[in-house]
Amino acid sequence: MRHVRNVAGTVVLGALLVVLGYSVANAQDIRDWYILRSYEPTARIAEIATNTSMNETGRKLFYVHDPQIETKSEFNDDCTTTESSLVLGCYNGVQIYIYDVTDERLKGIHEVTAAHEMLHAAYDRLSDKDREYVDSLTAKQLTGLSNERIQAVIKSYRARDPGIVPNELHSILGSEIRNLDPELEEYYKKYFDERLKVVAFSEQYEQVFTSIQAQVERYDAELQLLKAQIEKNEAELNEDASRLNAKKAELNRLSASGQIREYNDQVPSYNSEAEQYNADVGAYRERIVQYNELVNKRNDLTLEQNELIQSIDSRAPEI
Repeated sequence: MRHVRNVAGTVVLGALLVVLGYSVANAQDIRDWYILRSYEPTARIAEIATNTSMNETGRKLFYVHDPQIETKSEFNDDCTTTESSLVLGCYNGVQIYIYDVTDERLKGIHEVTAAHEMLHAAYDRLSDKDREYVDSLTAKQLTGLSNERIQAVIKSYRARDPGIVPNELHSILGSEIRNLDPELEEYYKKYFDERLKVVAFSEQYEQVFTSIQAQVERYDAELQLLKAQIEKNEAELNEDASRLNAKKAELNRLSASGQIREYNDQVPSYNSEAEQYNADVGAYRERIVQYNELVNKRNDLTLEQNELIQSIDSRAPEI
């Protein structure tokens, strides 16, 4: 009987060791299960996960970090460092925070921010080997990337801390770039069923910024051209005025000296030039009105641009 008990004890001990080994090897999965067993996303958080086509793995990473959409004061309390790209959120290793941008023109920014931050969580969980592999793919993608905005964003991250660039690049490429190398696109399928849905949101609200900037640049070009025309007209009008004043003085001299024939001969020419001068003055004034109207339009557009920028800046003062 003692021999049987020893065998049984050995079996139990072995089973416990197997369970312990499994628990250690799968600690993250167990922790996730424990967190998610009673987790119920809000309707908006679930909608964001659906809108971004997060698959089972993507949703798990998103939900397990208890994503919160926060007001300005809440967000500033929870996020001391935010993103440099056209998203506004943060991931601190425990939770995901999304700034509640309410401007309807920027619809979709919650979705892109959520995808961006979820990918930070995904990057954190990569093994050293997988991270090295993914970093090689994202670095290669960056070298062939023609998007000037993204290049500028990565440059700003590199200036802040070169060590964060691979992590940020992993999130930016996955949520904002449409055309990726096939191998990298295949990698992101680990987290999204249709990654391009996220990119479409990004393109949609980025277009709001780019279209305004493009219109500002068009106004600037028109203003520059009008200013050159106005300055040229002003110089020409000054010359014409000097010439007309000289002719008028000559006519006055002829009239005063009784040279009526000579006076009458020059009057038609003077009148014609004076009429053209007045017409040129009218055109000059119309250009000035046009210039001022364009300045007002540009200023209104710049104000709109600043309002948009402030709407995604959680630290901007209230107006």
